[in-house]
Amino acid sequence: MAEVVQQRIEDRIPELEQLERVGLFTKKEVKSIIKKATALEYKLHRLIVNKDDFIAYIQYEINVLELIKKRRAHIHYHFKREEIEFPIIHRISSIFRRATKKWKDDVQLWLSHVAFCKKWETKGQISKVFSSMLAIHPDKPALWIMAAKSELEDRNSSESARHLFLRALRFHPDNKKVYQEYFRMELLHCEKLRKQKEELEKAEMELGEYEFSPEILSGKLADVVYKDATAKIKEAEFVISLLNIAAIFDFTKELQDSILQDLQANYTEDSLTWDFMAKRELEAPGVDEELYTAKGRASDINRREERCCQVYEEGLKSLNSEPMWTRYVVFCLERLKRKTNVQELKEKRQERLLEVLQRAHDSSLLKENFYKNWLEILLSSGDAEAAATLALSATQRYNQSVSVWSLCLQTLMQLGCGDMAKLFHDALTHVNPKESLSLWQLQLQWSMANQSAEETEAIFKRGLLSTVTAIAMEMKELYLEWSYSVGGYKKARKTFTSLQENRPLSKRFFTSMIQIEKEQETPKINNLRDYYERALQEFGSADDDLWLQYIQEEMGALGRPENCAKIHWRAMKFLEGESMERFTSKYTLLQTGHL
Repeated sequence: MAEVVQQRIEDRIPELEQLERVGLFTKKEVKSIIKKATALEYKLHRLIVNKDDFIAYIQYEINVLELIKKRRAHIHYHFKREEIEFPIIHRISSIFRRATKKWKDDVQLWLSHVAFCKKWETKGQISKVFSSMLAIHPDKPALWIMAAKSELEDRNSSESARHLFLRALRFHPDNKKVYQEYFRMELLHCEKLRKQKEELEKAEMELGEYEFSPEILSGKLADVVYKDATAKIKEAEFVISLLNIAAIFDFTKELQDSILQDLQANYTEDSLTWDFMAKRELEAPGVDEELYTAKGRASDINRREERCCQVYEEGLKSLNSEPMWTRYVVFCLERLKRKTNVQELKEKRQERLLEVLQRAHDSSLLKENFYKNWLEILLSSGDAEAAATLALSATQRYNQSVSVWSLCLQTLMQLGCGDMAKLFHDALTHVNPKESLSLWQLQLQWSMANQSAEETEAIFKRGLLSTVTAIAMEMKELYLEWSYSVGGYKKARKTFTSLQENRPLSKRFFTSMIQIEKEQETPKINNLRDYYERALQEFGSADDDLWLQYIQEEMGALGRPENCAKIHWRAMKFLEGESMERFTSKYTLLQTGHL
């Protein structure tokens, strides 16, 4: 090992001598580099090598390169790059190769090598690095795309890029991203050739030695890629993505028309096709003379939106489905949200949206989340009657949806109409009990504001009987707090006593009662002890905070400090695992006055 390291260090002596000779580094700095490089090289030859050692060596060498670059700029010396920089760059690439050979699966390591080659302009190496990486990682489409882009952008080789895309498709024949980037590459290549031809023609040069095939210049290669891609991937979204790529280039009108025809002929069963075709109408040319006034512009926008709606309507004739209505509604909502100072346009957009919402609802094809938008519009317009009718209709359409019931019940509570008691009963009958907690909370909120204490208490008692643990626990907690608010301490204590044995129980149920006791003019320590003891029966094996609070209570004005040691002993016996460790550290802080 020592001989190999020594040889590697000796190999770099000529470049270091050059650095010193031309005044980029001092003799002392050269010695420091030799010392550091020797130490780093030795680490790479140990029996058990570490990836971080390779990275550290690479980073050190890159830092040396950066420093040389700064020193050159400072003293304006730009010679002998072959003797100075090239050996260092070659050495860094060699270390990268050794690292990637050992840690083949580390994609980031491979990409770091690629980034280094790009930065230090060793572009000839990039192809080799990508080639080695793809031999090990052919299952990663993104790497094939990166390699192909590199061939096109860094090495200006469309032929190599095309070859890589074709190889990628052998491994990933149905990958959308590979096809999209291959399609884009062919169009970029075509654009580049067209610019070259244009420049040559401007310079009035002979085109003899240059071959510019009219078919390639018109994008025929991209068309071939499109046909191959859509033969394998028959999705409207994919076809539209290729059309959007083609639209970036100004010479692809014929190709775009061909893709549009394909879309309209073969993908009308997909709502996305109609959505795309409809929104294209927004880009249609307007009437120039109208565009000079705000009202004229609004009139032009309204006409475009009407044309969009006509396309949606056409789509609904052949595709009357929930996704189709959803796209139509989303379009109308987006247009309504757009700012305009012309009131007529705003009103027209709202009218159009309300009509579409109503028709989708009548067809039983309106998604539940749109009812919220609909109700907001009706309420903001002051149409309380229509809002109430819609709220009831929505609960019938989605009678198992908690969110729809919650929205509609809140709307009816706000409007103060409807038989709320019956509606809450219907809601809790239809929805999944496990999801109904928010409805119980809403019902209690309404009852406390609108019903007698007896009727509210009856709701609490029904909630206590729930088989859903979360609901039963929440009802206990809220019942205790409500009892205190309406009947004071006496009623709260009575409620607590009646429920303290009824599981499931929560910590909050006990801590609420402890807080209520402490709020009294003369709190009773025996009652507090009783509450703590009951809570610890339920949660003593895991809740370290509860034990600490009990100890702090005994240390207080009402308690007996001599009881603390006994409680501590019990806590150490009952607590388990991390809870005991937390308790021990907190108890120590408490004793030293830091808690």
